[in-house]
Amino acid sequence: MSASEIQKSRIINELRGFIRKLLQDPNILEQSLVIARQQLNEGSSPAAMARIANEISDTTSVHIPEDPAEHSEADKLFLELLKEVVQEEQALY
Repeated sequence: MSASEIQKSRIINELRGFIRKLLQDPNILEQSLVIARQQLNEGSSPAAMARIANEISDTTSVHIPEDPAEHSEADKLFLELLKEVVQEEQALY
């Protein structure tokens, strides 16, 4: 397997594990959205995204490293999707 295929496989496995957590505890999504809404009211700076990651890690069974440099591709994808959902909600109002 090439390095690219190994990385894709790792990301898929991470996402599978994350989706499994969401299916086992659907409250994770709502908690994550509440946190994102609160933090993104102040803007979507890297510091706000780091606060979102930290608070999600502190209040749910999802662990996102404190240091954004250590975020996996799956971590980055989850945070980006949270930001997009909140921004879309705000655009509706």
